[in-house]
Amino acid sequence: MNQSLGFAHYWAQGDAVTHSVAYLLLLMSVVSWYYIFSKTWSSWRIRRSAGALEGFWKAPTLTDAIAVVKNADTENVYAPLAVQSAEAANVTAQAGSLNASIDPSELITRTLRQEINRVSSRLENGLTLLASVGSTAPFVGLFGTVWGIYHALVAVSTTGTVQIDKVAGPVGEALIMTALGLVVAIPAVLAYNAFTRVNRVTLAELDAFAHDLHAFLTTGARVGK
Repeated sequence: MNQSLGFAHYWAQGDAVTHSVAYLLLLMSVVSWYYIFSKTWSSWRIRRSAGALEGFWKAPTLTDAIAVVKNADTENVYAPLAVQSAEAANVTAQAGSLNASIDPSELITRTLRQEINRVSSRLENGLTLLASVGSTAPFVGLFGTVWGIYHALVAVSTTGTVQIDKVAGPVGEALIMTALGLVVAIPAVLAYNAFTRVNRVTLAELDAFAHDLHAFLTTGARVGK
C-alpha cells in the first residue's frame, strides 16, 4: 500500500491541468538553472579579472595598460572602457562629424557612460527571469495545490463519506505541487540576490575605473594619485 502511494501513483491520478502545472514548473526550473550556471561562470570570470584594474595603472604606458587589462579581462567588461575612452581622447576634428563640435572631456564622458550602460545591461541579462521565476513559481505550485484539493472535495462529494483512499491521491497531488513550487522558486531567489550583489560590486568598480580614466585622459593624472 505504501509503495502504491508513490510519485508515480499521484502522477497517474493527475489530469491535464495537474500535468500542465508540473511541466510548467519543470520548464521554469530548467531555464532558471541554465541562467544560474551560466551567470555563475560569468560572474566568477569577471571577479577574477577585476584585479587587472590595478595592473592597468602600474603599466608604463597607456598602450601597455590597455594590453594588460585586455589580456586579463576574459569577459570583456573592463577593457572596453579603456579602449573606447582612449580612442575618444585621440579623436581629432573631422569635417562633417558631430564629434568636431564636442569638447574632448564631454566626448570621453559620453563614451564612458555608453560603455558602462552596455556592461550594466549585459550584467542584468537573465536577472529579470530569475526574479520572475522566484516570485511566480510558488503561486504556480499553489494553483496545483488548489486543483488537488478541489479533486479531493469532488471525491468526498461523490462518495458522500470521507474515505482515505479517495482523498489521499488528490491531497498528495496538492502537497507535491506546493513542494515543487518551492523547489523551483528558492534557488532562483537565492541566485538573484547573489548575482545582484556581484553586479553591484562590479558596477561600483566600473564607475571608479571610469572616473579615474576620465581624470587621466583629460588631466594626465589619476584621481587621488
